[in-house]
Amino acid sequence: MSDKQPKKPSRQQVFTLLVEIGRKEGDGLPEKATGAALMVYASGVDEAEAVRETVAILKQADTAPLDVSGYGTLEERESEGHDISEEERGLMQRALQENAVIVAQVTPFFD
Repeated sequence: MSDKQPKKPSRQQVFTLLVEIGRKEGDGLPEKATGAALMVYASGVDEAEAVRETVAILKQADTAPLDVSGYGTLEERESEGHDISEEERGLMQRALQENAVIVAQVTPFFD
């Protein structure tokens, strides 16, 4: 008889977040940029946890998060009719498997 308990299904989900960041020394943005928008896939048991983890990691990475907008889980986005590419799906799966925050796209802002 095995002592191992059946593994509980993970409650982790992946959320799509749009994070606006301001300028901070060492942030890696182009010299004349005034900030940037980051498309992020982040795992969490709920969106609030995904946001907290994302902000904490971005601060560790010497960026200045200003605002976070949530776009929901893959299922929520599909139900709203979002077109989600295979590449996006792959990044979401990776975020789930690695319990990670993945920055998928960086769009610098210029005046």
